[in-house]
Amino acid sequence: MADLRLSDDERQDALDVLSEHVRTGRLDIDEYGSRSAKVTSAKLVSELVPLFDDLPSPRPSALLATARPQPVVPSAGNGKLSAFVWRYSVPLSIALAVIVLIVTRGRLLIVFALPLLLILFSGWRRR
Repeated sequence: MADLRLSDDERQDALDVLSEHVRTGRLDIDEYGSRSAKVTSAKLVSELVPLFDDLPSPRPSALLATARPQPVVPSAGNGKLSAFVWRYSVPLSIALAVIVLIVTRGRLLIVFALPLLLILFSGWRRR
């Protein structure tokens, strides 16, 4: 996972969590001073990890966010139906456009724009 940069809000949250540990007696004031100075100067999330390794919950939100798994988003290529649609959408739309062109005796020439748009769109989606 990439090491993300900290925002000001995330630094402030880490300082608030350290304050909570002082209130509960897990940190003394000297240790709080040294850790809060490191939190203030931290640029990356990984710089917070050693400051909270020996402390129980609560944890800063920046450390909790890195531990969360990313949601799985299904891709457009899953399943037999979507594979069929992606493979045959352009040829079927061209055939449909030709049929409409013949039935309407050329009045709906604009229908040929549909396959062109589908070709452009499907090429754009696969990049």
